[in-house]
Amino acid sequence: MSDRTLQSAAELARKASKPFPNDSEEYRKARTALLAEEIELRRQLERVAQQRRMLPLGGVVPQDYVFIDESHKRVKLSEMFGKFDTLVVYFWMFGPERERPCPMCTSFIGSLDIPARDIMQRVARASIGRSPIDRQKEFKKERGWNNLKFYQTTDDAFPKDYRGLADNGDEWAGLHIFNKAEGEIHHFWGGEMGMETADPGQDPRLAPEIAPLWSILDL
Repeated sequence: MSDRTLQSAAELARKASKPFPNDSEEYRKARTALLAEEIELRRQLERVAQQRRMLPLGGVVPQDYVFIDESHKRVKLSEMFGKFDTLVVYFWMFGPERERPCPMCTSFIGSLDIPARDIMQRVARASIGRSPIDRQKEFKKERGWNNLKFYQTTDDAFPKDYRGLADNGDEWAGLHIFNKAEGEIHHFWGGEMGMETADPGQDPRLAPEIAPLWSILDL
């Protein structure tokens, strides 16, 4: 939708703003101004989403990476797609040297467990870690996750290629989207916001924030 066809956010906010019980005039005025900003934010998010959808094809994956699934079967990246042409991958910080996985990775992955059934009606998804698959399964059981699929890397090629592992062994979480197109697997999108893109006084985070934990606590 073109911006020229949109009503102003301030006008929409004015029409939609209605007091809750015992709102003060000061509160309602401030809330209406905030509502206008929230409408503008929604529009900005949609502009970003539209720009993301229009990305050209990303790079072809360098190799058909091999992983180990929960039944200890070797599975290629190409096989993870199943019947879909889109694969959503989350590389979590749970290397074999870690006693416990990253808490923020745990929070984000856990938030996907219930909607995973709905998500996987449209796309394939996988959680990938460097720890042995049995360690990942044990943690999955501990957290009560029932709908997520976990895989173990068989070497460090995938995490190194897709910014999950540094040469010194440091790990980073990574959310990546892969597409099958023109007979090949392409990297469509990956989170690229980190320490170098963080604003003063803030931890690195994606925009929009993908973790419900922070969205709810922010409210």
